[in-house]
Amino acid sequence: MGAVFGIVAAVIALVGLVVALGHVGYLALLGNAAKKKGLSGGTTTDYVNSRWKVAGGTAGVALLGLLLTAGNSVPIDLVGLLLGGGAGIYAKQALDSTRSRFRALP
Repeated sequence: MGAVFGIVAAVIALVGLVVALGHVGYLALLGNAAKKKGLSGGTTTDYVNSRWKVAGGTAGVALLGLLLTAGNSVPIDLVGLLLGGGAGIYAKQALDSTRSRFRALP
């Protein structure tokens, strides 16, 4: 039973890490596009620079959660599941907030 819970916890933490890294990647792409626009992309660059701490923090917490699931203890797997899953949920909300702010309307 403990091995199955460990696998489930690892998968959830891995998905959380992927979502957090998706947020990091989206900010990188958005920042790159804003830099190419020069002065007209200044406000976007400022916004992206202010969001790096959130993106890096969620990615770090999700990575910690994934590393914790590598153990053989169910309580530690539970902590890893909560950290990885929680970081993924928070990163998804932050990504949705960023996307809705810069969504191009036709």
